[in-house]
Amino acid sequence: MGVGDTGELRLRRNKIIVGDCIEELARLPEGSVDLVFADPPYNLQLANTLLRPNNSRVDGVDDDWDKFSSFGAYDAFTRDWLTACRRVLKPNGSLWVIGSYHNIFRVGTALQDLDYWVLNDVIWRKANPMPNFRGRRFTNAHETMIWASTGQKARYTFNYESMKALNEDLQMRSDWLLPICSGGERLKQDGRKTHPTQKPEALLHRVILASSHPGDVVLDPFMGSGTTAVAAKRLGRTFVGIEREEAYANAARTRLKGVKPLDAAALQVSKSKRAETRVPFGTLLELGLLAPGAALYDPAARHEAKVRADGSIACDGAQGSIHKIGAHVQGAMACNGWTFWHYQADGALKPIDDLRTAARAKLAS
Repeated sequence: MGVGDTGELRLRRNKIIVGDCIEELARLPEGSVDLVFADPPYNLQLANTLLRPNNSRVDGVDDDWDKFSSFGAYDAFTRDWLTACRRVLKPNGSLWVIGSYHNIFRVGTALQDLDYWVLNDVIWRKANPMPNFRGRRFTNAHETMIWASTGQKARYTFNYESMKALNEDLQMRSDWLLPICSGGERLKQDGRKTHPTQKPEALLHRVILASSHPGDVVLDPFMGSGTTAVAAKRLGRTFVGIEREEAYANAARTRLKGVKPLDAAALQVSKSKRAETRVPFGTLLELGLLAPGAALYDPAARHEAKVRADGSIACDGAQGSIHKIGAHVQGAMACNGWTFWHYQADGALKPIDDLRTAARAKLAS
């Protein structure tokens, strides 16, 4: 990270920085990041070599970066990096952190102690988990992700409609069935895994698509072999990665060279109604899309309402908004007037929501 002529920190995007994450996070500008994905050391506490039933060695995590002298030391480390991430997050940014039963509960406590607001815990259910070779416990077939905002009232990004589209028009649940990183996606060097805990690109694709927009800055303070950067680059986001091991950083840089961003058309995502420009019913009159005195009908044409110049409607001795009168004629507590009321055009009844769409197009032109 560089320092400008004024002495202010500058954010250098699409870079992988080699160094200690807490020290390097301190060099990033405050409030400069839209999304953090963190895959911190799990503190697995492995005391012995893990063997398969045939006595072959399991290529697990036994690196120094995953070793801590005590739970207290791990907790202090966790609070430090979470505090540093909170400083660089924008007020409406959010953070995802992944872990196993070894560490995720301790991380969750630290998150809440530091006033992050937990939005979801998401279970990554592994379609092809590693077996439990010792046969003394259940097969560990999942990892847990915590998604948190900077506070209870933060206006964090959630692309709900995109997640629904990704799930065949069903609400995306908080248990995600995805395979572990294997086959051609798994980076290897001299026949061994380049990184022992490389995450699948499908997992990061979903996280980044759910909680950021094209052009946003995605930070990974434990970049490893670069999966977060790969997914961010492909999805048109920019990234900042921090990795303490030079070998992993170099592997990530090499991997990124083969990644091309999707074109602008492919990055267009489904938008929710909430994200669209608000158009009051009265705007239809002001734009000449509907005239005062026009008749509106329910879908079966049992009720007829008259449009007034101020944007209210009158029907069956009552007057008010399209929503209020729609509820009134049905004897209901509430009504979406945009889909209930119809206007006549070309010999057919059409929902006034079509006119709202036309109004949005006019206002945007």
